[in-house]
Amino acid sequence: QVQLVESGGGLAHDGGSLTLSCVASVPSGGPLNIIKMGWYTQASGKERDLVASINSDDTTTYADSAKGRFAIFRDSGLNTAYLRMNDLKPEDTAHYYCIVDSQYGRSSSRGTQVTVSA
Repeated sequence: QVQLVESGGGLAHDGGSLTLSCVASVPSGGPLNIIKMGWYTQASGKERDLVASINSDDTTTYADSAKGRFAIFRDSGLNTAYLRMNDLKPEDTAHYYCIVDSQYGRSSSRGTQVTVSA
């Protein structure tokens, strides 16, 4: 019921930057009332961990590892969220999933790979 289109993953060097974006829409064209958008990571063999999220009132939450390096922001008119990742480290390497909480419940993207080389 909610389509998520994610982009911006790829390769970066240690200390580099990447920006992820996530666009949410309802394929039928109906309204979408977004409560929260964010990103989780899931490394191989591990559970999903929150990276950052932003609520409809623009309050944000960050994982400790992301504080001071990553910034999440959104364009509510475009139902789009962005995750700006600065000072990337090899340990940031993971599959990043965009999530959206809306009147349809939680939706998740297929994810995008971020790989940071030393």
